[in-house]
Amino acid sequence: MVAIRKSNEEGHRRKFLVVVDETPECDRALVYAAKRASRTGGVVKVLFVIAPGDFQHWLGVEDIMRAEAREKADETLAKAAERIRAVAKTEPECVVLEGNNSEAIVHLIEEDADIAILVLAAAVGADGPGPLVSSVASKGVTSFPIPVTIVPGDLDDASIDALA
Repeated sequence: MVAIRKSNEEGHRRKFLVVVDETPECDRALVYAAKRASRTGGVVKVLFVIAPGDFQHWLGVEDIMRAEAREKADETLAKAAERIRAVAKTEPECVVLEGNNSEAIVHLIEEDADIAILVLAAAVGADGPGPLVSSVASKGVTSFPIPVTIVPGDLDDASIDALA
């Protein structure tokens, strides 16, 4: 069971959660969330998920691979934070979790009662909206703990600005 959201209570701010990766559409979710947060007095929380199972090696190799994955996560989050600051002059919160995307998202939502909206962007192309959007959609709207906003991956900055 997910805790009651507290983003509207005194001393709390609504958080827009964006899962960051290196896909082109991720930028669209970042821009939308940054604009919405800026306009509503909210915060963008960016999450990078390190996939499990990448470290099933001998201990020394596992430590090196985990450190490399963490470095990649930190670099990706730094770029995302820079983009958010440039778009909306707001300071994001950055989180790295290890695990499966869907489980990590739900875990973070359960942990932070100020997270009120998950913002994702759909991929453009014949391959479908992308694995994360498909995964969240397959859970069903009624079983997901917060509203999900899916931003079309082909919207330009002006269009996102008009919608956010």
